[in-house]
Amino acid sequence: MTIPFNRPLCLGTEAAAVADTLASGELAGGGLRTRACEAWFRAHTGAPLALMTPSCTQALELAALVADIRPGDEVILPSWTFVSTASAFVLRGAIPVFVDICPRTGNIDPLQIEAAITDRTRAIVPVHYAGVSCDMDMIMAIANRHELLVIEDAAQGVMARWRERPLGSIGHLGAYSFHATKNYTSGGEGGLLLVNDERFAARAEILREKGTDRRAFQRGDVQRYTWQATGSSYLPSEVQAACLWAQLQQAEPVNRRRRALWEAYTAALTGVPGLTLLKPPAEAEHNGHLFAVRLPDATIREQVRQSLADAGVAAHTHYVPLHSAPAGQKFGRSAGELAHTQAVAETLLRLPLHYALSDAEQAQVIEATCRAVKVALN
Repeated sequence: MTIPFNRPLCLGTEAAAVADTLASGELAGGGLRTRACEAWFRAHTGAPLALMTPSCTQALELAALVADIRPGDEVILPSWTFVSTASAFVLRGAIPVFVDICPRTGNIDPLQIEAAITDRTRAIVPVHYAGVSCDMDMIMAIANRHELLVIEDAAQGVMARWRERPLGSIGHLGAYSFHATKNYTSGGEGGLLLVNDERFAARAEILREKGTDRRAFQRGDVQRYTWQATGSSYLPSEVQAACLWAQLQQAEPVNRRRRALWEAYTAALTGVPGLTLLKPPAEAEHNGHLFAVRLPDATIREQVRQSLADAGVAAHTHYVPLHSAPAGQKFGRSAGELAHTQAVAETLLRLPLHYALSDAEQAQVIEATCRAVKVALN
């Protein structure tokens, strides 16, 4: 039997929460369950406003709207990320400017950001790869010097921190994902936007509610809600929120288990000839989102991946760098050669890591990995 790369989190409490929601008859977004999840994230992150969305892609799209990103604006981001990080801004007519990453973390290299800034730059979008924080001190300092916005793509970063500060809560705006591949899921899809700068709070509420002041109406601030701006529908259903709410009640135990699995991989695979491990900086408290190793080259990486598949272990590569993709070349531009990005793309391999992974299964993965690497190098 194959050990899967991922199993969506299922704690056994979600079905009852969803059934209660269905029985309540309150299914449209913005209800009790949505508000409960948003309150949880406000308490956890300290953000003044948290807005659930149907996906992280839509949280990023909402962030671009809230930030008033316009045609011709430039947004600096890593090429080593999922397409949504760029497409959310391309939809507004902006130009993604791709910069290189730090090979030890897979995160955007702050030293490359400043050189990429032009008079058209509006925002920096750091992506916290694998739930490991970017150097947010340096990034915020650069943003402050140049009066830029920082929009954190913390899709993989729920429960992770930088110097004790939750990821997603450090920049002006931050986006989370609750996709089936993430540490917590709202029924397979879902996202959330953190609004950390109160200047954007009222605008975010309006744009998320089809451009109306419906949320103010629900609070009793206005007698009727009306069309105020050009927004869209960024509300998840109450069923999605109910599923997530059930999982948030056990957020800490889930986080501890994932971190324990990550630490076990690290202990077992550190020093194995032919393997290089990503290394979180000391200031970053990661959340065990994924565990990746790097092989000496693409050929050896493929040999190891195939050997693991033959041994019943599903291991995956990761992104095709955006700067090399057809749409990336059409809509964006690169600042520098992005050599580290290309090297990581050719050599990185992710091993199974999810809440349901048993100790015995992990031991099997470790044994198969060590054996596959040894064979590939000989």
